[in-house]
Amino acid sequence: MAEAHQAVAFQFTVTPDGIDLKLSHQALTQIYLSGLRSWKKRFIRLKNSVITGVYPASPSSWLFVVIAILATMYTRSDPSMGLIAKIQEHLPVSESLSAQCQTVVSAVVFSTLLWLSLILTMRLCLKQLLSYHGWMFEQHGKLSSTTKAWMALVRIFSGRQPLLYSYQGSLPNLPVPKVKDTIHRFLDSVRPLTDAHQFERMSTLAREFESGMGKRLQWYLKLKSLWAANYVSDWWEEYIYLRGRGPIMVNSNYYGMDFLYVTPTPIQAARAGNTIHACLLYRRKLNREELKPSRIPGSFIPLCAAQCERMFNTSRIPGEETDTVQHWQDSEFVAVFHRGRYFRLWVYQAGRLLSPRELEHQVQRILDDPAAPAPGEERLGALTAGDRVPWAEARKTYFSSGPNKRSLDCIEKAAFFVTLDDEEQGMMGDDSGASLDRYAKSLLHGKCYDRWFDKSFSFVVYKNGKNGLNAEHSWADAPTVAHLWEYVLATDSFQLGYNTEGHCKGEVDPSLPRPQKLTWEFSPELQQQVGRSLAVAQALADDIDFHVFSFRDFGKGRIKKCRISPDAFIQLTLQLAYYRERGMFCLTYEASMTRLFREGRTETVRSCSNESCAFVCALEEGEEREECRRLLRAASERHQNLYRLAMTGGGIDRHLFCLYVVSKYLGLDSPFLKEVLSEPWRLSTSQTAVQQGELFDMVNHPEFISCGGGFGPVADDGYGVSYSLVGENMINFHISCKHSCPSTDAHEFGAQVRKALVDLLDLMYTEPTRTSTRTSTRTSRNYQHNPPAVKKDQ
Repeated sequence: MAEAHQAVAFQFTVTPDGIDLKLSHQALTQIYLSGLRSWKKRFIRLKNSVITGVYPASPSSWLFVVIAILATMYTRSDPSMGLIAKIQEHLPVSESLSAQCQTVVSAVVFSTLLWLSLILTMRLCLKQLLSYHGWMFEQHGKLSSTTKAWMALVRIFSGRQPLLYSYQGSLPNLPVPKVKDTIHRFLDSVRPLTDAHQFERMSTLAREFESGMGKRLQWYLKLKSLWAANYVSDWWEEYIYLRGRGPIMVNSNYYGMDFLYVTPTPIQAARAGNTIHACLLYRRKLNREELKPSRIPGSFIPLCAAQCERMFNTSRIPGEETDTVQHWQDSEFVAVFHRGRYFRLWVYQAGRLLSPRELEHQVQRILDDPAAPAPGEERLGALTAGDRVPWAEARKTYFSSGPNKRSLDCIEKAAFFVTLDDEEQGMMGDDSGASLDRYAKSLLHGKCYDRWFDKSFSFVVYKNGKNGLNAEHSWADAPTVAHLWEYVLATDSFQLGYNTEGHCKGEVDPSLPRPQKLTWEFSPELQQQVGRSLAVAQALADDIDFHVFSFRDFGKGRIKKCRISPDAFIQLTLQLAYYRERGMFCLTYEASMTRLFREGRTETVRSCSNESCAFVCALEEGEEREECRRLLRAASERHQNLYRLAMTGGGIDRHLFCLYVVSKYLGLDSPFLKEVLSEPWRLSTSQTAVQQGELFDMVNHPEFISCGGGFGPVADDGYGVSYSLVGENMINFHISCKHSCPSTDAHEFGAQVRKALVDLLDLMYTEPTRTSTRTSTRTSRNYQHNPPAVKKDQ
């Protein structure tokens, strides 16, 4: 352990002859190498800051400009039009330099100013170019001449070999939509969910808000947008995530799964060793900004990378009124939990990253450690799973000093958290479906005390070698974590690998210090608080119903042949499935990113539209196939347009949310905003896209695919649905709901999704590909939507 090496690095003894000083050469060498690693990181960070700061130019371009200016001066021409002479007159060291030196220095100063001006001009031009989003609304494969010219200019002004954060200064700010446009889109989105009387009432509230309070609130938002990099993100993080006082387990955190069909090794310690090493390789690339900037799939349009900054060495800190996200610059250890004990595992030895085999050896030491947990230690993690206020009070009272504070600091400052689970999970046994459901629930909440839900992310490695990930939501959204997870899975299996016995490759340094078991002091009062938090968390976990399945009849390959967006196809599938199960439509949330803008996070696509409802009703009422196809295409186009609007800053919900925040700051009460933000999202959906397809060979090795990830339901009487289109022939679904709601059932809804997928594909072919499984529920169920009203709106 580092502390141990530092303690024995020098010893001194007071004797009658004086002080006898003894130095440990080995310990001092390790301290030197560890410090050298730290200074290397600082140098790399400084170098990258310079490169990113002058992007899209390069530091070497400064030398080119200086040489060009000096060369023109030697031809007796003045490219500065007298500015070099003006600079020479005001040089503070002009008296101590010769006339020729003064001229050279003045030319260098002018060249530097010219170079910086060119950089600023290029950056402003690139920012203006990236503010254009008309390309997104054009028909696929038919680009206008304007868009073609725009693409050429973006390539010119983008420079070469950008680092991860190179585009940050050139990304445009998120625009504030007009109140009139947001109101119009909102009313259009709720039209299929309300009857005539309800819609008229909402329209009246909206008009009153638009003509009155909305103008004043909008002025404050525009002022903020001019001052802040993003007018939404800081309030979204604070009020949606950090100020939530309920449990973040299930309600906020989400998970990612391992490979569906393959477990690279059945040895738990070996899988943990490769996983930890791969993750630290990713951190090294992240710190050096060697990761390629994220882009829109299939294009060169950059996305904001700000969320990557707090990926590692980060923890959510509980507070009585609001939590905070604490990030540390570096950490040389990870926190490990196993059978109720917490350990600090050092991942560097004398500045060197431990090899996968060495990490396996260290993890095996933890697995073999016979020490029992201290009284109360086993269930300590339940504090992070329960309500936030009791956790904040307990942290302040029991973890502010002594061994509890030192041990808690080790967990919170760790690079990330690792749980060595003593259960076996994955697709196992005769009932593979039930095993996947258990796997999902384990990753989402575990035993409610064997995860540290406040860490930015935690790895879970099971007894049979299966692994997974649980992530805290406030610091970043799922695509950022998914990018890390894809890298870890691919590096683990295809680069690091295992030997024939299933162990990690490499050798072990026998001098490695043992992992340090953390120590705690638990009073009876603290143990009681842990028990209360566990009871809250356990009740929440027991209420969660999960269903995970892979749909293999077809995938996005067949869907694209129908000339329909795969995402729109699945969203319409979910609308049809929900209508068949519940006999009604509901407010539907689909997450869309706004990372085309600086510090962008997400926006809501309200997938339940007039067009989607019209299609579902026509299909269920047995309309002609051609009419249903026409309505399906119209609904798909409408969904795509809504998605594009959300991505380009024309969404509804973030604008209304920020207007509501401003109204609260001003002490104003808006019946319209209050009602809008109180509406439940009974169908919350999100797509998990594969971002690094080049890491996986889905043609030759289709078994190496992840099942994606999922999250808990947003509404007590609703569903949480995550889906991923893997390759060309598979769609994975993760469906969650609550047992306590009698009208929801994850497995029943999953069955309806399967039926709806088949029916929609059958509809798009001239002849049905199989017997239709559609069943009409219009006459047997009570529902809110009025089909004739929808048709009239069309």
